[in-house]
Amino acid sequence: MKKSLLALASGAFILGAAEFVMMGILPQTAATMNVDIPTAGNYISAYAIGVCIGTLMLVFGRKVPPKRLVILFMLLALTGNLLSTVAVNSPMLLAARLISGLPHGAFFGTATLIAKTVADKGKEAQAVSLMVTGQTVANMLGVPAGTLMAEHLSWRLAFGVLAAWAAMTIGLVLAWVPNVPPVKDVGLAGQFRFLKRRGPWVILAAVFVGNTGVFCWWSYVAPWLQQTGGWGSDLVPALMMLAGFGMVLGGLIGGRICDRWRSAGTAALGQFFSCIGLLLVFLLPGNHVSTFILTFWIAFGLFFISSPQQLLMVEAGQGGGELIAGAAVQVAFNAGNAVGSAVGGMALTMSAMDYHSTGLAGMPFAAAAVALLAFYSLRCETDTDAIHRMREIHV
Repeated sequence: MKKSLLALASGAFILGAAEFVMMGILPQTAATMNVDIPTAGNYISAYAIGVCIGTLMLVFGRKVPPKRLVILFMLLALTGNLLSTVAVNSPMLLAARLISGLPHGAFFGTATLIAKTVADKGKEAQAVSLMVTGQTVANMLGVPAGTLMAEHLSWRLAFGVLAAWAAMTIGLVLAWVPNVPPVKDVGLAGQFRFLKRRGPWVILAAVFVGNTGVFCWWSYVAPWLQQTGGWGSDLVPALMMLAGFGMVLGGLIGGRICDRWRSAGTAALGQFFSCIGLLLVFLLPGNHVSTFILTFWIAFGLFFISSPQQLLMVEAGQGGGELIAGAAVQVAFNAGNAVGSAVGGMALTMSAMDYHSTGLAGMPFAAAAVALLAFYSLRCETDTDAIHRMREIHV
């Protein structure tokens, strides 16, 4: 891996861990803050709202070199996680989580542009997937580590470690990330010109509804594993590691397929995996074996789609809107997280805390994402590398 991609992956690790660690430590955090589990789901939503608001930084930072933007984002991540560490009540933790989310979408939009720029020709999706691997490794190692800290020490320690990691990443970015020139300055309105076309809206809608569906379940994965699967709380960190491994594998395989096939088609395939998994969450009674398999399966599908969707939007924004387009994916992703967490919480409340209901609530959203991505692929991706290779076959 190129050092520049490693530095970007380190930043993605922090943001991925900050976003997803709350799912693993939700019971302990709720107990400390004296709120119930559905209310504690607001700590997940607050981060997602921060992602949506933070993207506006790119609107006013379009003339700033991408490397400097990444450093700014890491400073915000450091501040938000530090405040989470010392939060004394629920409103303070909500505010800290919102600050932690501010750099998320802007970072991934900027980092996607840098990764695409430094990539070898024909391996752009793999370069983006390697950057995003930082986020998936966070789920394989960072989230389980945070869950262990919450179980045996304190959930606050997890956020303290992330604040320190952000400080280290600033040094890596300074040393290893090249000075990529800013995107073409097309003015304030010009950055959004790509949104006049239908295609980007189809992609963003697919990202939003797809993540709404998955996060109906994923927001409550720790109590689901315990209540439905019968796992002890001491084993939840290991299962979070399993989910993280599925995300890493899904992200890498999705990136490789995307470089050789259709981007939207690849994303539709990943969403299909998640859709089937959510249906099984509802249908299967739940035991060690089924929850073990579904934890890996849905996590695999969740990040299988990551680099294809990032590339689709960066390409849609070419001509000055690349940063906004790349960040828009994360806005839609986290807006879906926020809505999914709320919908999943409502499903739990209406079903008297039946965790099977999170799969039923999420599955129609995931199915809608499959349909949208398949529509985009069939209508807009008719000319692909795969088709070129077929034309070259001589009989």
